[in-house]
Amino acid sequence: MTATEIVAGVRAGKTTCEAVTRACLERISAREKEVQAWAYVNADQAIAAARAIDKSGSKGPLTGVPFGVKDIVDTEDMPTEWGTPIHKGRQPERDAACVALSRRAGGLLLGKTVTTEFANLHPGPTRNPHDLSRTPGGSSSGSAAAVADFMAPLAIGTQTTGSTIRPASFCGVIGYRPTWGEHRLHGVMEASGSLDSLGILARSVEDVALYRDVLLGIAPEPIPTLDRPPHIAVCKSHIWDRFEPNTRTLVEDAALRLARAGAHVSEFDLPADFERLNEAHRWISSFEFARTFTWEIEHHWDEISDTLRGGRLKDGIGGDFDRYVASKRIAEECRIRLDDLWGDIDVLLTPAAFGEAPAGFQAFDGVPMFQLWTILHVPAITLPVFRGPAGMPIGAQLVARRHDDRNLFACAQWAYRKLM
Repeated sequence: MTATEIVAGVRAGKTTCEAVTRACLERISAREKEVQAWAYVNADQAIAAARAIDKSGSKGPLTGVPFGVKDIVDTEDMPTEWGTPIHKGRQPERDAACVALSRRAGGLLLGKTVTTEFANLHPGPTRNPHDLSRTPGGSSSGSAAAVADFMAPLAIGTQTTGSTIRPASFCGVIGYRPTWGEHRLHGVMEASGSLDSLGILARSVEDVALYRDVLLGIAPEPIPTLDRPPHIAVCKSHIWDRFEPNTRTLVEDAALRLARAGAHVSEFDLPADFERLNEAHRWISSFEFARTFTWEIEHHWDEISDTLRGGRLKDGIGGDFDRYVASKRIAEECRIRLDDLWGDIDVLLTPAAFGEAPAGFQAFDGVPMFQLWTILHVPAITLPVFRGPAGMPIGAQLVARRHDDRNLFACAQWAYRKLM
């Protein structure tokens, strides 16, 4: 069941939080050895918590819904290790804001999902549940795989570059990266504060909309009904030629199908100098990342992977402050310009990944496409509507203007129904 269906079932007395939690735990028991999506699960603890929720008679908007959280998110009753042996056994004293808000709403924290090292490139053990020989994407790999494999209906990830949208596309679930700054990150490991945001992994647009409001700490509102088919603009951007040919064809075909369904479909060209955003993202994220982890660099350098030491940390440690400031100015200039370019366009349509999940588990490709939308601070959602040459999922990504997340959901719901 989806989260929305679980809440309705619990309220109607058709199921209980304990029953749903036991079903999730049974699935984890059956599949975790192969998929390896979880960094921490305690079955007895989860069942006890589920019984307490049932006994409380909670009527919260997430009542009865088990959820997982990426293992860079603090939890008072579970370890949070950031995907590194440096912090093995680290036990926070309080919940992160997003966990506290989820629990207040009646949700059941099932466990901690695997992250890549410091939520960066070096992979964890998680496998793609659709094909165990392929990557699930990163760095919210465990969250995406757990939702895709029906171990949990909801999971929290994060995104600094493409860490929610990419694994959602690879694993065939819905992934949502909100407008930057709308959700509180207190208690979440910082990677690059100028870019970090929470991410939501789910199996329905309705669940994403529900959980977004829970994490905002506001009363959930239904997805608004569109009074007309949306204006969807295909955005190929300066990296279009780097997408796999099959992926380009799938997006173009989707645009035709949406047009036949009544959408106003056009093309949208980003200004040529928006190409600067890729390098701007690189220098902002690397400069901030290297300073965030000064303690680990000074005291545990040999325990950091070669992948991280030779990549983002190498860029960041030698980062130039003037270039960092110039990059931030480029980013803000482009955000303001983009605000003025939307016109009557509701959402942009673009791929959610270069193609389907590649074989193997090393550092993943596709960074440039994620840098672009993440640094622009716009909300994005990926819908699992495509299949690649090997039959693996590929997502269609919809992007909206800043703080237009609710309309993004309405357009996504409309498009998902037409493309499925």
